Amino acid sequence: MGMNIGHSSTQEVMVDINTTPLIDVMLVLLIMLIITIPIQLHSVELNLPQGNPLPPLAQPEVVRIHIEQDSSILWNGEIVPDVATLEPRLAAASRQGVQPELHIRPHRAASYATVVAVMAAVQRNGLTKIALVGSEQFL
Repeated sequence: MGMNIGHSSTQEVMVDINTTPLIDVMLVLLIMLIITIPIQLHSVELNLPQGNPLPPLAQPEVVRIHIEQDSSILWNGEIVPDVATLEPRLAAASRQGVQPELHIRPHRAASYATVVAVMAAVQRNGLTKIALVGSEQFL
């Protein structure tokens, strides 16, 4: 944008476009666009329960499965020779009306294959309340 100041001996035609009205129109359109766009809310609607839930009437049964350093398996302190012997106990637990909670505690030096075999047996028998206890020893 330039201005011609002063007199010139030759009359020249001004070929520069006056951009001021174009910028004004562009700014008005930009403001209208900003105003008409709905405000985007970054929230998720949740249907939360109202009130305090009642405490459970009976405490669930807890079955503790320990996998020792030598990869032996203990069912509530009782030695189980192998995973095949553990299967009927897991099947009986899954058939109960209220499934017991399984707390599986592997020792840090236990065989990975034994731990995975126990977890696979639990999954095969359809038990869903499972907790791996003692993970702080692996930190």
